[in-house]
Amino acid sequence: MAPAISIASNSWDVIGFAVNEGHGVKGLADLGLETLPKQYIQPPEEQITTSTIVDDDSIPVIDISNWNDPRVGDSICDAAEKWGFFQIVNHGIPSEVLESVKEATRRFFALPAEEKNKHSKENSPTNNVRYGTSFTPKAEKALEWKDFLSLFYVSDDEAAAFWPSACRNEAIDFMKKSEFVIRQLLEALMKRLNVREIDETKESLLMGSKRINLNYYPKCPEPELTVGVGRHSDVSTLTILLQDDIGGLYVKKLDGDAWVHVPPIDGAIVINVGDALQILSNGKYKSVEHRVIASGIKNRISVPIFVNPKPNDIIGPLSEILESGEKPVYKQVLYSDYVKHFFRKAHDGKETVDFAKI
Repeated sequence: MAPAISIASNSWDVIGFAVNEGHGVKGLADLGLETLPKQYIQPPEEQITTSTIVDDDSIPVIDISNWNDPRVGDSICDAAEKWGFFQIVNHGIPSEVLESVKEATRRFFALPAEEKNKHSKENSPTNNVRYGTSFTPKAEKALEWKDFLSLFYVSDDEAAAFWPSACRNEAIDFMKKSEFVIRQLLEALMKRLNVREIDETKESLLMGSKRINLNYYPKCPEPELTVGVGRHSDVSTLTILLQDDIGGLYVKKLDGDAWVHVPPIDGAIVINVGDALQILSNGKYKSVEHRVIASGIKNRISVPIFVNPKPNDIIGPLSEILESGEKPVYKQVLYSDYVKHFFRKAHDGKETVDFAKI
């Protein structure tokens, strides 16, 4: 471990080191910093404080071992309406698959910076593989304390050619072993919207594309001054999140400004509704703001699978909902336009979904 050092605010190019050279925040953390570089200090309104955290509430935890029990489907739909977030246990994804992808995430981020940086936006031979830090550094006033590897799935052959060997097989295995759970969740959610079956068109709209991210949140010298991930909602249909045992994910309650911690549960998967499903359900299912705090104690990792429409799909309220006379809240939008709008700017809470409002 390098000796602890302090950074003089103007004497060193932090952005060049972390962003351009690919060292990321892991590189900064490995220097043994005693103070947080000023580029990472969030404005006070973005720093999470104890006054806005609620300890006596939590998102639902749903045992999905028996899909024949109608209460399972009802619990999922209720959670999607009232919270937009829930955890599932007894889901059938083998624990060794979950442990392997967590280990692969640690292995990838332990690689030398020059190795990881081969997959940066500037160096990657494909847009489908992207190593980076923060969210959109060029658009952010303050950077986020996180490094990531983002992998858009096209085919096994494409992944074999371009995904990093340190984590390729484990990431694909987690995606494939999750597919049956994703389909069961979507079938339950669709049933309440009067969608009787997920045909080819619906399959494309709901789960036509997938992206898996490996996220790394290093231990931070002054965690209260920054964020791991700023306030945002996901652009997905559903997000399937595997988190380690460190904690730090917070969800905003629908009825106010309070934030609720999502405690790590061994073997559980966190599920959240994304903007695409909020739009498709005409607002019945809620895509809610969430954020991740930085940790001053340990490194944290998480592995989300984003289940999305295909980029060229037009998304809008499903016809089955409008047939009953309900008025559409959202217009029809090209999904790729929606996603571009999201990635063009810094994390800003729920602003993206307004892009699709009538």
